[in-house]
Amino acid sequence: MEIIRKYIEYLRNIRRYSERTARLYEGVLERFVRMTFPDAEPDETAFIESFNRFEVRGFMVDLMEKEGLSAKSVSLHMSALSSFCRYLVRENKLKSNPVRTITRPKVARRLPEYYREEAMNAYFDKTREEASPEYLAAFKENIDNDNGKRLFEKRLARLIISILYDTGLRRSELIGLKIENVDFARQTMKVVGKGNKMREIPLLTSLCQEILLYLEAVEALMCGKRSLKEPLLVTFRGRPLYPVYVDRTVKAELGDVKGITGRRSPHVLRHSIATELMNNETDLNSIKEMLGHSSLATTQVYTHSSFARLKDIYKHAHPRAKNGGKHGD
Repeated sequence: MEIIRKYIEYLRNIRRYSERTARLYEGVLERFVRMTFPDAEPDETAFIESFNRFEVRGFMVDLMEKEGLSAKSVSLHMSALSSFCRYLVRENKLKSNPVRTITRPKVARRLPEYYREEAMNAYFDKTREEASPEYLAAFKENIDNDNGKRLFEKRLARLIISILYDTGLRRSELIGLKIENVDFARQTMKVVGKGNKMREIPLLTSLCQEILLYLEAVEALMCGKRSLKEPLLVTFRGRPLYPVYVDRTVKAELGDVKGITGRRSPHVLRHSIATELMNNETDLNSIKEMLGHSSLATTQVYTHSSFARLKDIYKHAHPRAKNGGKHGD
């Protein structure tokens, strides 16, 4: 449908939504069409008129009762419809947004998963050699054989974990990094986040050194310097990273680290550094800026993780907690 196509182009080109988000919103609208007009695709006028409180609420109920979707999935569908309705209002095709008048199913808020500082320290201790000048020298000596490929991929894997954990970047932000985004003199990194918003993140000296050693390895691999506009991180074949590569790397690297259980993903690394900063009494606004959150309310979820850890410490350390809360002798 032409109106949907124009809206998706608006999301991509004007709002600068990621391709994944644009496809997801397009899928929701196509689902709305199928479920609201099961017999035949409507014309544009009928489609726009279907965005009324009665039809939208019926769509939400069908998602829950007929499709069996979770409250979280239903809420996501409603957010996509609300975004589309705002677009229609902006284009003067709709008078108001009917989704705003509908009460959505309550979504239980889960505490974000995170890895403990001790477990991450164990990983970095275990892989310290892969970030050393000696490791770079070994790679250069083996650059023309299979061992060279293995050494490069291990070097890259360690750097992926280091950047994700040290900076709290999203996976898409990591993939989008260019060489020019890193200012080694100032030890900062410029990141293009959601909505094409730019933020600057301070870098540890150790991470700057890791990146420099990696770039030297890439230059040896490519037989020369690269343009500052080129991707910061590339595979052994010189190609930009892609989502599945990053996911596989995180899963493999953290797979046998003691103390790391549950889901192994880039986003849990992001949660981990945010939680550790909160536990170390970092200002909430500073964490918000580092993570690129648009709202402080999004960042505040980490205060719950911090409190959960406090409760855990309390139960194990408080003298009365140790004997079940009874008065001791």
